[in-house]
Amino acid sequence: MRRILDAAQATDYGAQPIIVLSNRPGAAGLEYAAQSGVETAMIDHKPFGQDREAFERQIQSALSEAQVEMVVLAGFMRILTPWFVEQWSGRMINIHPSLLPKYTGLNTHQRALDAGDEEAGCSVHWVTAGVDEGDVIAQARVPIVSGDTSEDLAARILSVEHDLYPKAVHLAAQQIMQRSAPAV
Repeated sequence: MRRILDAAQATDYGAQPIIVLSNRPGAAGLEYAAQSGVETAMIDHKPFGQDREAFERQIQSALSEAQVEMVVLAGFMRILTPWFVEQWSGRMINIHPSLLPKYTGLNTHQRALDAGDEEAGCSVHWVTAGVDEGDVIAQARVPIVSGDTSEDLAARILSVEHDLYPKAVHLAAQQIMQRSAPAV
C-alpha cells in the first residue's frame, strides 16, 4: 500500500488514491495514508461475526461515499462474498504470491518448493468470485535458489511485489478508463 501511495505522487500515474480502508484497528497503513494526505477509514470485521455480507455492505457504503472507482486490495486477508465482488466486477484487483494459475490460496511458497519448481513469483489479478482465479494483469518472476526455505522465498517475492503492484495498479486503471471511455 505504501509503494502504491508513493507511486501515485507522480503526475502521470493512472490512479489517484481516494481512501485507505482497513478492517484492523491500528493498521500501520492507516497512519501512513493519513500522513500522505489520503482519507482513511476503519471498519472492524469482528463485530459482524459470521455475517460477511453485512460487513461488506459497510465497506461498500464507505467506498460509495468516497466516490471510489477502483478497489486495490493490499494486505486485506479476507475472502470476499460474491455480492461484494459483483459490486466491483472489473474494477477490483489483488496481488497474490504465486505465478497464477499455480498455487491459489495459502502456503504458496512452500507449495512451490515442494513441487520442485525452478521459479516462483507474484501475480496481480482481477478479483472474481473464485479465489485467485481472475485474469492476470501482471506477473514478476523470482528464481528458486537451492536451499531456499519458504521464508527466504517469501522475502524475495515480497520485494518484487513492492515493485510490481504499483505498476499493475497503473495498468489496471488505464484498462478501466479505456473500457469506460465513450465510443467515438
